Amino acid sequence: MRYPLNGNHMRVVLSNIGTFGDINPLIAIALELKRRGHQAVMAVPAVYGPKITPLGLEFHPVRPDLDPKNTLLAEMIYDVRKGTERGLREFLFPVLRETYDDLTAAATIPAKADLLLLGELNYAGPLVAEVTGIPWASYVLAPLSFFSAYDPPVLPMYPRLARADRAVPGMGRAIRRLARLVSRKWPQPIYDLRRELGLERGPNPLFDAKHSPNLVLALFSRVLGQPQPDWPPNTRVTGFCYYDSDAGNAALPAHLEKFLASGPAPLVFTLGSAAVLAAGRFYDYGARAAERLGMRAVLLIGSDERNRPRHALPDSICVAEYAPYSALFSRASVVIHQGGVGTTAQCLRAGKPMLIMPYSHDQPDNARRMRRLKVARTLQKQHFTPMRVARKLKVLLEDPIYAHRAQQIALRLRGEDGGRTACDALEELARSKKTRI
Repeated sequence: MRYPLNGNHMRVVLSNIGTFGDINPLIAIALELKRRGHQAVMAVPAVYGPKITPLGLEFHPVRPDLDPKNTLLAEMIYDVRKGTERGLREFLFPVLRETYDDLTAAATIPAKADLLLLGELNYAGPLVAEVTGIPWASYVLAPLSFFSAYDPPVLPMYPRLARADRAVPGMGRAIRRLARLVSRKWPQPIYDLRRELGLERGPNPLFDAKHSPNLVLALFSRVLGQPQPDWPPNTRVTGFCYYDSDAGNAALPAHLEKFLASGPAPLVFTLGSAAVLAAGRFYDYGARAAERLGMRAVLLIGSDERNRPRHALPDSICVAEYAPYSALFSRASVVIHQGGVGTTAQCLRAGKPMLIMPYSHDQPDNARRMRRLKVARTLQKQHFTPMRVARKLKVLLEDPIYAHRAQQIALRLRGEDGGRTACDALEELARSKKTRI
């Protein structure tokens, strides 16, 4: 059975599990698919339903769900040494069968999808595609996901290896082998489910099977990472896919708009949608650094009141729970953030220098790439103190190379349209698989 759409329109199920940084690019693509007349179905954790259904997109909840106030989960996942392992083995894999069942329902009810677009954290997705026979594409958000030997990533638990990747021949291959060795036991639940479904063991789910044999969308700009010889041969680099509205509302909070209009461009301190749950003293120290410099600042603290600085704030510092980056960053002087790829992309788009305090996962690698582009300085979490933050910001503010390079890159990004390029590739895949309705 096929969904009764007209002409060449198709039903596409888009699915991943993760933070807003993982889901927002999918929303951008879904909205572009909808604009083209396709049926875009979002199959993501239930917490995102209130943000998605007002956009006129079909929504199907997929387990596990996320608790946006679960600070313990955030602290676990962002632990540098064990965060990735625990996130997979204690959060995603214990409910792998439920994820499979939920996505299977979304892909077949009320009609069989023509195409699946799957993020790498939905490890049940490739199994659903294999069992149902629905063609699928995959996407990654940052170069780290390819674990290239030619452009080796920063491994959060072994950051010093990254310093040798250009000096020691073969270091890139050694880093890739190390990553596979350390994680060799993690995917056993996936192999177990494959056996239960009557499927062969298949390639490594963490490194190989997560990439579609049909199409891999690299949803980032070439300024972040250039294609490498060992990337999947069917990879398409699309450019960033931007979306940061709140259920379609892209306006700044009224008090923040008033603050921005009342003086010079402020510093902006933000930790995205997940690291903000494990903020520590980030906002307190950030506010103190701004006061040291005599600068205005915006603190995006999220919904946890514990993130509010402990000392009385002057009128030169504005606190808000959330603001769309696309509306805020262009009015900032420097953005101080955790290095998530979505936040980094918005900074590049706005043409603003950055100070990055990376946590884990792709963030240390993204931070190094920004430093190499001369648009950012970095500061490790254990060194994030008011004095050191102020010192780093002073360099970013006074050395014109950072603002100049950031503005140059922003001009380059204006020629990219990640959502359009991604949808073009998906339509081409659908035609090649003869999935027209």
